[in-house]
Amino acid sequence: MTSAKDASWEPIAGVATARQRALLLQRARDFFAQRNVLEIDTPILGEAAVSDPGIESLATRLALAPTKTFYLQTSPEFHMKRLLAAGFPDIFEIGKVFRDAELGRNHQPEFTLIEWYRLGFGLESIIQESVDFIEALLDKSRISAAADRFSYRDAFQSFADIDPLATSMDQLLKGLDADADLRSSLGNSVDACLDLMMATRIAPQFRADRLTVIQHYPATQAALARICPDDEAVADRFEIFFASLELANGYVELTDATEQRRRCEADQDKRRDKNAPIRPLDEKFVASLECGLPACAGVAVGFDRLLMVHAGAKHIRDVRHFPIETE
Repeated sequence: MTSAKDASWEPIAGVATARQRALLLQRARDFFAQRNVLEIDTPILGEAAVSDPGIESLATRLALAPTKTFYLQTSPEFHMKRLLAAGFPDIFEIGKVFRDAELGRNHQPEFTLIEWYRLGFGLESIIQESVDFIEALLDKSRISAAADRFSYRDAFQSFADIDPLATSMDQLLKGLDADADLRSSLGNSVDACLDLMMATRIAPQFRADRLTVIQHYPATQAALARICPDDEAVADRFEIFFASLELANGYVELTDATEQRRRCEADQDKRRDKNAPIRPLDEKFVASLECGLPACAGVAVGFDRLLMVHAGAKHIRDVRHFPIETE
């Protein structure tokens, strides 16, 4: 039995980190105030959860509704889009989100997300604003050059000599040097292989003194992004990295309710295939698209990771006062 004397009660990150955190949050709010983007506040607890097979939600119960399951939100996205469909202007939120099965050097189950939506923005506009936002928050000494820009396809061809839109499982597994265990865990999913290759083979080659923007992900990885009007093989989705660390994920948003429901149902099928829990779909979110989500683009930035870059930290726990520990 651990005594109070033996227990480690002190915060991991100290006052200096708290001051850095406060500074970056103020810079974020100043950035949006200068652009007349309204700060909003959405629920952390909800009755539905995302269907994305790569994201696991945390479930809980309420004493007043013991037979009903509620979910800690993995992103404010669905609620924010409902606000846009109801006539809200450009909006942003800074808040806590939760994701199960995510713990490591760059992950915590609870983290702070900054998410915003801009009406009428196209892909180029939202990418540029996202780069501007990140550069406005970070100390100038961290970024020494303009962001590198690649299409997803060009990044794979340049850094791995693979065409991600015309590859095979065998080619990807060979590129990953996959042993039997890894082959088994990846199943027959080309997209799972591409995700792993991006994380382990491609992103580590990004230059360490600047941001790298990857845009036009394959249509099979569109998530909540629209398909590119000029090329149906890719989606209007992008990510921004600092060195190999992913900081932002954004889209020109899908506004078609029928297509959104189809994608959610396809996600549920993938979850069944991997024996993952099936969560209830957010019918109110789909209904808001049916009512009419205006043309918009949005992006989410992992604030704790941004703070890591600002502070020069190598582990996310170093910028958290009380990180989640498994032991």
